[in-house]
Amino acid sequence: MDILTLHRGPRPLLVSLPHDGTRVPDAIAARLTDSARGVPDTDWHVSRLYDFARGIGASVLVPTHSRYVVDLNRGEDDTSLYPGQNTTGLCPVRQFDGSPVYLDGQEPTEGEVRARVEAYWRPYHDALAGELDRLRAEHGRVVLWEGHSIRGELPWLFPGRLPDLNLGTAGGASCSPELAERLARALARQDGYDWVANGRFKGGHITRHYGRPELGVEAVQLEIAQRCYMDEASFEWDAAKAAQLQEVLRGLLEAALHA
Repeated sequence: MDILTLHRGPRPLLVSLPHDGTRVPDAIAARLTDSARGVPDTDWHVSRLYDFARGIGASVLVPTHSRYVVDLNRGEDDTSLYPGQNTTGLCPVRQFDGSPVYLDGQEPTEGEVRARVEAYWRPYHDALAGELDRLRAEHGRVVLWEGHSIRGELPWLFPGRLPDLNLGTAGGASCSPELAERLARALARQDGYDWVANGRFKGGHITRHYGRPELGVEAVQLEIAQRCYMDEASFEWDAAKAAQLQEVLRGLLEAALHA
């Protein structure tokens, strides 16, 4: 079963895009609500947004299946990433607007959740860990860049308007202070987007689990408000907006590479 693609690059940078997938197996899709079948909580077009990354020598890991099948950025034990706040889980039963993912009584059983972990979650994490090991062995260090995007206003998840660019380093634990400073300087040099570090989105499971700067693996999550590169109502790509944003993203990835 084709569940992911991994491009192996020569430089010590892995771009992981765990919510880019849109595929939902028919047997699961038949149990979803009408609105959920459109997989609205996809990180729309992020693989297109980062398509330049291969050209600068990065490895790129992209899944095929939707987060509604299994969320690759949650721990397999489904521990909440943000205790006390609304969030979605390993096999989400709520959409980002709080509405149900499944028709009444059709939610996955614990046994089904475990089966999805084995079929979809574990292969992604095996590929991610393996590529990190390869790059660290070759270069002595590696940066894991978690690329995400989300609608800029989602009252069920957060109040008000999300900043354009949201860096997460697990409160500084998942990368070195030097990398965090380089990224902050790169963001301060541009004036097209507002940004925050370790705000509402501090980094998901992947950033928190794999970021071990003391062992040569630094991890950073960037959550982008989708208004920056697409139409949030129609999900349509906006080429002009995207081109402007890609210049900033290129600067961030180059800053991550240059230790």
